[in-house]
This record gives sequence, C-alpha cells and structure tokens, in this order.
Amino acid sequence: MLKLTEVRKKKIFFIFLFLFGLCLLRFVFLVYAQNCPATDYDCQIAQLQKEYDSRKDAHEKNKSDLASFQKQLASISAKIIDIEKKLKLTEKEIVNREGDLDVQEEILSNRLRDMYKTGREFTVLTLLFSSKSAADFNQGLALRRNTATQDWQLINSISQNISTLKSDKEALKKSQNSLAGLRSQIDKQAEFLEGEVQKTESFFGQIKAKQQAILALKAGSFITSVGDVELSDDYNASIKGFRESAPIGSFAVFSFGGYTHRKGMSQYGARGRAENGQDYKQILKAYYGKEPINKDTSGNIIVNGTSMDFEGKYLLGIAEMPSKWNINALKAQAVAARTYAYRYKIQGKSICTTQACQVFSSSKASNPPASWKQAVDETRGQILEDVITYYSSTTGGYVLSTGWDTTDGNGGSNFIDRAWEGKGGSPWLYKAWYKTDGVSCKKSDPWLTNAELTDIINAALVLKNRNDDRVTPVISCVNNGNPYSYDELKNLAKSYGGIDTVSSISVLQGDGVTNEVVINSNVRLSGIEFKTAFNVRAPGYLKIPQGKDFGSFVDFAFFNIEKK
Repeated sequence: MLKLTEVRKKKIFFIFLFLFGLCLLRFVFLVYAQNCPATDYDCQIAQLQKEYDSRKDAHEKNKSDLASFQKQLASISAKIIDIEKKLKLTEKEIVNREGDLDVQEEILSNRLRDMYKTGREFTVLTLLFSSKSAADFNQGLALRRNTATQDWQLINSISQNISTLKSDKEALKKSQNSLAGLRSQIDKQAEFLEGEVQKTESFFGQIKAKQQAILALKAGSFITSVGDVELSDDYNASIKGFRESAPIGSFAVFSFGGYTHRKGMSQYGARGRAENGQDYKQILKAYYGKEPINKDTSGNIIVNGTSMDFEGKYLLGIAEMPSKWNINALKAQAVAARTYAYRYKIQGKSICTTQACQVFSSSKASNPPASWKQAVDETRGQILEDVITYYSSTTGGYVLSTGWDTTDGNGGSNFIDRAWEGKGGSPWLYKAWYKTDGVSCKKSDPWLTNAELTDIINAALVLKNRNDDRVTPVISCVNNGNPYSYDELKNLAKSYGGIDTVSSISVLQGDGVTNEVVINSNVRLSGIEFKTAFNVRAPGYLKIPQGKDFGSFVDFAFFNIEKK
C-alpha cells in the first residue's frame, strides 16, 4: 500500500513540474514572438516544433509517472473496498456472537442458580439414606464433582469469550477509524491528480492549437473565432445556449448559413446593409454587380396557369421578405423579384408560387402591406439586365458570385463579426441544426458527447474508404436498417486510422468553405468528408444543411466545431 508520505512527495513533485511547464510555455511563446516576424510562418512553426521536441521526452515521462501513480491509487481504492466488505462481515459476525453470548450467559445463570440450590439442599446423610450401597454413595459424589468442574469450565469459557469479543470490537473500531482517515486522504489525492491531469492536457492542447493555427495561416486558411454571436431562432442551437447550458466536454457542429445556394443576394445581408445606410441600388450592385435600369413591365404574367397583372397584383403578392424590414431592403427585394419573374413574363411561361420559383400569396396581393406596396411602386419598371437574380435568406457570410459578404469584403478568423447577415440579425448565420420541420428526434439539443463525435469521425474514415450502408445513425427516428454500434464502427475504422477518443480538434476555414478538420493532430478530413459522414451518422436529426442535398447548386461545407 502506498504510504501517505509518498503521496505527498509525488504531489509536490508534480506541482513543481506543472509550474515549470507553464513557465517554459511562456518562455517559448516569448522567444517565438521575439525571434520570428509576424509573416514568417515557417520560422514560427520551426520554433514551436523545436520547443515541442525539446520537452517531448519529459512530457512522456510525466504521463508515464502519472499513469503509474493513478494505477497505485486504483489498487489502494480496491483494497479499501475489500477491507470494507470484510469489516461488514466481521461486524455481522460480532452481532451474531453477541446474541449467542446472551444465550450462554442465561444458561450459566441458570446453572449457577441450580448449583447454589443443590449445594444448600445436599447433605451426606441425604446421600447415605438415598443410596443402596457405599458404591452408589461414592458414584453420586463423583458425579456432582464432575458437574461442578464442567460448570466452572463453562464459566471460564464464557468469560474469555466475552473478553475476546470486546477486544475484537475495539480493534475493528480502531481499524475502521484508521481506514476512514486513509480513505479521506486518498480521495483528496485522487481529486488533485484528476485536476492536474486535465490542466496538463489543456496545456499541451494549447500548443497543438497554436501549431494548427499557424499551419492554417500558412495554407491560406484560418480558424474561426466566433466571439459573442447570440443570433439564433433556438436557444439550444445557438452558441450562447451551448456555452451556457451544454455539459463540460461537449462538442457542437455549427453551420455558417443553412439551406442556401449561396448565389445572388442574401436577404438578411440586404437588411443589414440597409440598416447601416446603404440604399437599394447600392445593395443590388453589391450582390449582383449592377444597378437597375428601367423597362416596360406593364401587362400580365401567368402564375400557376392563371394570368394576372404583373405590377398591380403579382409583385404585390410576393412574400419573400418581412414587410417590417427597412424600406431599402424591401426595394432591393422588389427589384430582384421583378427581375426574376420578368423572364417568365416576356417568354410567356407560367411561374410557380413556391420556393422553387418565388413565394406568392394571393391574400397579400389583394391586401399588400403598405411598406411592401411602397417598395414595389417606387421601383416600378426597374430590373437588372442580363442577370438571374437568385437570392436566399442566409448564405453564411460568403456569396459564390461576389465573395465575402462582410463590411470590408474580407474573411479571416473574425469574419462573422463583420458579416452583413449578422448586422441584419439572421438567426441562421451560425447555428447547430438538430430539428426537421421544427421536430427533434430523441435529442433535445444538438450537443455531442466525446463518444458521439468520435463515432462520427470514425464513420468519416470508413466512408472515405468504402461504401457501407450500415453507417447510419444509432439514435434515429426512422427505420435505418442495422447500424453499427459505436464499438463495432470503432473496430472497423481501426484499419483506416480510426480513433478511440477526441483529444483535440481544429477546423481550418478557407474562402467560404471548411478546408479541413484536424483531429488529434494526425487525423485529417476534408470539410466535405466530415459533412458527409455527419449527415449520415450523426444522431437524431443533426445535420449540416449545405450542398446539393439541401438545395444548393454545388456541394460545399462551411461549418465550425465548438468544444466546451
């Protein structure tokens, strides 16, 4: 058994190593900052790698020592449990023996009472007159002497038994008290070690993260820093909800944008621009590269097989943007909607009334909101020539035709703080999706445990190398065949570099796409590979709603992975 003095020595030694490591890290970063120019990524990577290599052996030795110490603690805990079991059995035996002792004491008391009574009544004359001969007389005397001897032996045995029981009870109490004290000390040491191990892992995780960030910069990518974005139509799906309510150690996959083709105008981006002073012509030029011109738009258009006035009814019934929004956003939407429908009008084709074309409401056409009627009337006849005016609610801060939809037109780690959609209040700019048609499936939030994320990564490694229809959600609300269990998929993924746990993860972003997901510093997946596996294997209705399967013209993946 490990002595308490040894525990204290190891505790002091470990504290020293930990503090030394923190000082060393600070020194490393200072040297790195002083010796390498800000744009010399190779120098920075080399400096960090040099310092990492210089302490790698010591780190491995520390981990080995910690593992050994934790093994000893586990052994002590097992011994304590065993002693407690024996203590309970002994206490039970004591209770039983004390019961027997009570019975024996009662027997002894009765025998003493009988002996006393017999002694008072017995005389030699009584024996003489009751005996047939001298032999009988002598035999009676011997019998009583033997009975007396046995009685005294029983008295002595019971007395010794009582004394032994009392000694056993005292010894057990002392052992119990000593055991309780030792257990308290071991619990404290175990708690301390657990905290120190977590700190050490975090310490080395920071180094890995720094290396990944520099590699990302070198490759023209970046790691997103979301900051305090709180926009979402669902608390649990927001970064705020994740940071406030998710259990420690949780992960969540957040999409930049949602169901979008990422072409043309962002409606929330238009709102953000309008609320920051841009007029509708500036908004249209930002998204389509042109300002509107005037055309003769009088006459009718065919809507679902029915002919109606183009300007006086059809455009008034367009229900693609809330009428309470800024008038310049509404005007930009009116021109975009008019331009999109104008092609159908001049070709004499029927236009549909759903999102496949443009959403049209006959009741709104009969009684349009005043602000929307104003936007249509004040832009009457204005269209964008030679442009198909696609638009969508939220593109995630990037538009295929124009690039970054930010205040300065640039991306970078904090692009989301500068995204026009954020300024327009889009609830889909940064969201973790876990519902379908407003309904969740056996998960009331989009948060993932380490085991669930590990499983998704193993699924990605398998799907990257083979087609397998058993890679389907374990937690599902539909009949999905015979999905692999977590352990089955983990074993299958081993031949493809599968992992047992996620100790670190970095997401590298490019121009409107997630370039790469790096897991445990040595497992690398493209954004498309991770998204594909996530949408196939993630539990419930969790998804990244991007790409061809979700209405986009091209397949893309633009997401981030948060860890708490």
